[in-house]
Parts: sequence; structure tokens; C-alpha cells
Amino acid sequence: MEMPDYKIGRIVFGSAAAIAAAYESFRAQPIDETRLAATRQSPFSAKRTTLAQEAPVAGVGTFEGSRKQTLTFAPSAKPGWWIRRMDQPEQLDTFVDIANLWTSAQNLVLRSGSEHNYLRMVEHIIALKNGIGLDDVVLKVNSGDPPLFDQSSLPLIKAVEHGRIVEKADDATYVTVKEPVAFGGRRGDFLLFLPAEDGARSLRIDCAIRWNTVIGSQRVLFDATPETFRYAALARTNATRKQYLLAKTVGKLFAATRNWGYNERNILIHGRKRFYTEPRFPLGGKFLEPVWHRATLDLMAALALTGPHRFIGTVVSYRAGHTLDCDAVRALYRNDLLTYA
Repeated sequence: MEMPDYKIGRIVFGSAAAIAAAYESFRAQPIDETRLAATRQSPFSAKRTTLAQEAPVAGVGTFEGSRKQTLTFAPSAKPGWWIRRMDQPEQLDTFVDIANLWTSAQNLVLRSGSEHNYLRMVEHIIALKNGIGLDDVVLKVNSGDPPLFDQSSLPLIKAVEHGRIVEKADDATYVTVKEPVAFGGRRGDFLLFLPAEDGARSLRIDCAIRWNTVIGSQRVLFDATPETFRYAALARTNATRKQYLLAKTVGKLFAATRNWGYNERNILIHGRKRFYTEPRFPLGGKFLEPVWHRATLDLMAALALTGPHRFIGTVVSYRAGHTLDCDAVRALYRNDLLTYA
């Protein structure tokens, strides 16, 4: 297919010259894998959706590896996603929204009310909102430590499938950007947001990464459909060998690096010249696990922070990460750049 060319549009923050230079590097990077739908219509129900029944899923704790943690997807009468700390019954549910983002420094942490009413590393959970078309749900947890799985987020999808997505009476609501906008980072990274085409109800993502390790340069172009999201959900988070060893040694002393649940099955460990665990998604001499994880379980999680609405349009990401993602979504609200579609 012909290499897409996007309009940079209005620069909301970042250097115009740096974004332009980074965009040329992005354009020169070939697409490794393409998964486009036949139409730009919504792959999901036109109605709001929730679950027919509760669906629990359990795994080793991400930060407290010795303790098994259980997450339960529950039906919700309220619009949007909500986090309910069952161990803190005096606290209100936390609405999954950019306004309740506590930090994005290492992973996404949502919090409201008490400083103890939080859930860490929510990105691999809330990405399901736009990935499989689940609009309204309550996430019941017994701590701020989510479960971690050898199959990344696939067990979460299977739990939702067990709970069975059902339609509600209300129509689904959609938001998109009013005009093409760009956001630039400080290391040759950028995000572009482009409005949904007239009548379109889908999300298209063009995502590229570039690492100075064996991961190298990777790029995928796809439409967010349940089939593609389920395919990509096997992509684990990645860490350099140095980061992994830190988490297993002195990193245990610090909250930001206390990933006790990490092991050689549930994360992809890489170094400058080799992988230290078996990589997934082989294609054309590369292993595309890192870019699929970045595009779906990281970027789509930030797009889920648009309250009860489905985000549609096109998002282009080059070398970006959690902080730029979330700063961009926050800036969309701060600058009144979103509109109902």
C-alpha cells in the first residue's frame, strides 16, 4: 500500500522544528505489519455496552509478587469505567478519566479521594475499553496492585468474554478532535491526532518505535477491532536486562521499581544485541511484540481516559510513551479540542 502522509496541523505543545524533523524520520520508517478493516464504520455495537455478569480473573501481583491478586469485571448501570477498591468501602469509585490520573511516570496510576484509593498499572486493563468495545464496567479490586499474566492482557479479554458483553438502551457516544493537532516530546517523539472522517466511527493507529537495543525500529498500522486487539493482547511489557535486574535487587527498596511480580515468562527482557526471554510476534526477521504492546496496551489505554466516550479518528505515534500520551489527552481537554462525533 502507499505510505500514508498525515497533516501535522496545529502544534499544541513541543517544538515545530523538532516535530517536523521527527515526522520525516517516521515517514522514512517502513510499516512492518498492517491490519486495516474493510470499512471505517464501528466494529462495535451502536449501543452502549456492559457485562451480563461478573467475571473474575486472578494472577500474581505486579508489585507484590508473592500475593495472588484478583480483578473482577462487573456490570455497571453508570456510564464509563469505574474502579472500586473493595478493601476501602468508605471510598467512592474512581472514574477512569484523565482528571483522575495520579501519575504516568512509570505506569498509569488512577486515584481519587484518599491517597490510598488508587490502582497502579491500569493501562493494560483500561485499554480494553476501545479495544473490545466495552463501555460501562466496574473494576473490583482488593488492593492497588493489579494481577500480572504470562499471556499479558489476553486473560482479561477472556474474562470479559466469560462475563459476556451486552447492549444497553442508550446509544454509544463518540469523541474526536476538532482539527489535526500535534504534540511534541523532548527526544524526537511526537503524537498526531486527526479527526474522524465524516460518518466514520472507528479508531486507526499508526505507531512506530525505535530502540537502541535488539528491538530496533518497528511500525504497525491498524484499525482497532476486537480481532486485532485480541491478537495484540499477547504482547507483554518489555524491560531491558538492566531494568529487570534492578527490579529483582535494589529496586525492591523503591516503589517505582518494586515490580516483584516480574519474571522471565510475563515480560520481554532485552539487551543491546539479544533477547533474554523468548520474543513473540515474529515477522520479516523482527519480533513485533514491543510495538504491538506500545500501540494497543499503552497508547489505547491513554485514549480510554476520555471518560464514557469512545475515541475515534486517527492517532499517529512515533517514539512516544506514557507521559506524552497522557499529557496530550489532558491538553485536548485543556484546549477544548474535542468534539462529539
